[in-house]
Amino acid sequence: MQASHPLSLRQSGPRASGLLKVLGAAAIGIAVMALVGNARAADLSSKDKSFMTDAAEAGHTEINASKIALEKNRSPAVKDFAEAMIGDHTTAGDALAQLATSKNFTLPDGPSAMQKAKIAILSKLDGATFDKQYASIIGVSAHEDAVKLFRDAAANAKDPDVKQFAAKTLPTLEHHLEMAKRLKTATDGEK
Repeated sequence: MQASHPLSLRQSGPRASGLLKVLGAAAIGIAVMALVGNARAADLSSKDKSFMTDAAEAGHTEINASKIALEKNRSPAVKDFAEAMIGDHTTAGDALAQLATSKNFTLPDGPSAMQKAKIAILSKLDGATFDKQYASIIGVSAHEDAVKLFRDAAANAKDPDVKQFAAKTLPTLEHHLEMAKRLKTATDGEK
């Protein structure tokens, strides 16, 4: 005769019936949580999702390029700018990741393919040439794009949390753009 496991579903009676009710309730709970999570991601407009994706990729680009700048810079001003970019964009990226998690939305974990290509080009440069290109591409150009992206989301995002994140982050990016313009002026004068 084969002994039956205490939690065997082949048993009948109150113990098996209670176990089936618990398992059924757990399955329903998991299904409801999945539906709620999917509903939160589905509640985001495609434009809000696009903003969050673009913002994450831009932040990864700033951080990755700035880490290279710490190794290759010739100018103390480039080093200072790169350190500020790493710190500020890491903070913003963490806040964006929390927002995305709360919306059950998955962010990219790195720059876009085009941004990776720009970083690869920068990584092949050295000295004053690197400083000038970093200030131009990552400093000015990338921040002009970021300010435009965040300004649009701060004004037009459908989700109030996305709108608030964009509005809260925008002044820092505008400040970065001003810093970048000063850096570009300084590095353009290097030989």
